[in-house]
Amino acid sequence: MESKKLTAESAPVFQEGISLILTRWSALTAAVENEWGGRDSLGKANAICTDVFSFFTEARAEPLYIDDLENLLEEGLLSLNTLVEDGSVEEVAEKLMIMHEECLEGNYQSVEKLRTTNPPPVAHVRPSNNEDEDDDDDEDDSMSADIAANMMVDVPNSQSSLNPVSMLTDEPKQNQSAEAEDGWVVVSSRKNKGRRN
Repeated sequence: MESKKLTAESAPVFQEGISLILTRWSALTAAVENEWGGRDSLGKANAICTDVFSFFTEARAEPLYIDDLENLLEEGLLSLNTLVEDGSVEEVAEKLMIMHEECLEGNYQSVEKLRTTNPPPVAHVRPSNNEDEDDDDDEDDSMSADIAANMMVDVPNSQSSLNPVSMLTDEPKQNQSAEAEDGWVVVSSRKNKGRRN
């Protein structure tokens, strides 16, 4: 059985389709925007696009397997220090395989659809805390503090215009006024006062 190859016309369209799918993948975009892979996160994401295109265009005797593509995508995310367990790797791999088959047949509808539609809103992604990966102490601590400060609270859409900092400062005032209405008094800790055993 002779394997089909992308034509000179379909190859650039397929490459654009790969880019469109990967740039709409929330896990990949979050990793790039937050530089989880370091300063060259964008370069690493572009390398994933190139690797995926090479996966489909390399001359090989065996057929293309979706498992191999999933492994390639997972390795690419790992280069960005990102681990995805939401099933999106499988979903993206399936979309890429279907698009490849369509482009082999000269059908570019899925690429055209991606061109005309707006990218979906980016989901809130929380970086995982890996205590066993403490290689770069000073730089990672400041970066993880920045990421934690930016990603600390998932704000519902109805409150998205509110400032999370002002929300946090308002809460204690409400609690203090509620305590005063109830007649309770705040008592400080007695740890440093009194006897030591």
